Formats: sequence, structure tokens, C-alpha cells
Amino acid sequence: MVSQSENNVLPADFKPGQESFREEALAGLRKDRKELPCKYLYDELGAFLFERICTLSEYYIPRVEKEIMESHVGEMTDRIGRGILLLEYGCGDCAKTRILLDGMHDLSAFVPLDISREQLSRVASELAEEYPRLELLPVCADYTGDFDLPEPELPVRRRMIYFPGSTIGNFEPFQAFDFLKQAADICGPGGTLLIGVDLKKEPDMLHRAYNDSQGITAAFNLNMLRRINRELEGDFELKRFGHYAFYNPAAGRVEMHLVSLEKQDVHLDGETIHFQEGESIWTESSYKYGLEDFKRLVTRAGFEVDKVWTDERRWFSVQYLVNRGW
Repeated sequence: MVSQSENNVLPADFKPGQESFREEALAGLRKDRKELPCKYLYDELGAFLFERICTLSEYYIPRVEKEIMESHVGEMTDRIGRGILLLEYGCGDCAKTRILLDGMHDLSAFVPLDISREQLSRVASELAEEYPRLELLPVCADYTGDFDLPEPELPVRRRMIYFPGSTIGNFEPFQAFDFLKQAADICGPGGTLLIGVDLKKEPDMLHRAYNDSQGITAAFNLNMLRRINRELEGDFELKRFGHYAFYNPAAGRVEMHLVSLEKQDVHLDGETIHFQEGESIWTESSYKYGLEDFKRLVTRAGFEVDKVWTDERRWFSVQYLVNRGW
């Protein structure tokens, strides 16, 4: 086994560089409907703010998902089996992963993967202290991009991707299909995916979840502009933009925007970006699924739904998918 300490946890680094950030930011801001990729919400401050969001009473997802995991972890780990190479996409603070790690048997290795290098290094150090017999192989990367998986010391019977937190909802439906196809390729035939999927529910509840009373979600959203200013030398004035999130029932998604509070010009990389009063930058979508809708999506991507766990109110689901190699 490989054990790491805080001083020698050095994740494999495939994180997109500053030029990728610059190119994607400019491409999105040039569009008639301005947008920025939600993955860039997660710098060190963004990751910290999202951890705070996950403690808010209005944001039900972490709490309900944790309830499901704690109630059914024995059944989950029995299905998962032994000799697994466990990959977690967007591991964050690994809070829910610890529930799995405590219950899994003869795990081959754990690959926590995250785009926030600072948070990943910190969490990997913590896990190394908590699980000294577990081989940890951290990878800093955008899981939708290119990265290489490290080779564990122990033999691997099959791979499993853990993708909690309803992050699948951040993809447009066609992107979700592409992501699931890529996940099936990485898992390989017989590989599995344990995934969190937020379910459709009352619009008022969704509105409160993305417009918390403490303004943490607003700060998280606005931090995208702060990051552009710091890393790309933009000149966004944050006080001239406001957080705006709402549920779009026709599309089945929550939309998160940054709205220009006045007519203004912003400069980035020698370009002038014009904003009308009320014009927005679309920063994130969060799709909510029906169980049958999601089943059809994953089946087209090559997975079969083996088991679904939900809370009693059917607010959220954790689903165990198997790649049948079709």
C-alpha cells in the first residue's frame, strides 16, 4: 500500500491552464447570449464557498443525499463488491465519499479527481491520515477533458466512478449523454457508476435552494467575475452585477445568471464587452430529472440502471449503473 503525508501528496496534474480559461471565457462572452462555463466557479475561494452552500438549510441536496447514503451504504457496498478501483469525479471535500470508504471491502485504490488543485491537495492529505492503508492516487483535472488514470499497486477487478451531488444536472442533455458515454468508456464493460441525480420538485423549494437568505450562493456566483479579474486581468466591477437564479419549468432546470445592473463596458484581453442593463451572463444550469427520463438517458449511453435509492419524499436519488458493454 502507498501511504501519503501532507508533505508528499502530489496529485497528477492535468488541470486546464490559464490560456484555456481565457479562451473559454472570451468565447462565452462574445456570444449573443453570454455565458461562462460553470467549472470555472471552482477556484480555491469558489470551492470554499460551495462547501458553505452545502451547509445551508435551503440547499437540501447534500443533506438528503447523505441521508440516502447512510441509510443504504451496506446495500451499496455489497453491490459494489471487492477489488474496485474507485474514481470520484469532482471530489470536493469527499464528505460523502468517506461513507463509502468506511463501508467498502478490499478496495484496490481511490482516485479523487478535482479541478481545484488547492482543495484536492488538502483533502488528499486529510484522507491519507484517515485511511493510512488505502492507496490514494489524486488527479487534478477537468473530468470532461483529457487525463490519464494512475496505475494502482493492487490488482483491479473493475472500475467504479462515483459522481455525487447532482452534478450531472449541470450538463445540457446532449452533454450529459456525452459525459455518460465517456464514463462508460472509462469504466469499461462490467464497470459501474454510482451517481447522484436530483429529482423534479416544487419550484418554490428550488428557488430557495439557489437564492439562500445569507447570500452565499450569490457570492459564489459573483466570484466567477472576481476570478476573471485576478487571473485574466479583466475589469469587471462586481457591484455592477447581481446574482439571479430561477427555475425554468419548461426546460426542467434551474438557471443561474449574473445580471448587469446598468449599461456598461467591460474589458478583457484587449476586447471590449458591451452589456445592456438587465443583460445576463449564464453561469450554470441545474437540470432536474424524472426517474424514467434519466433511465432512458443512461440506457442510450450504454448503462443499465441496476438499483435506485431515494429518500422518502423522492427529492433526490442515488443510482447504481452497470456498463453492460453493449
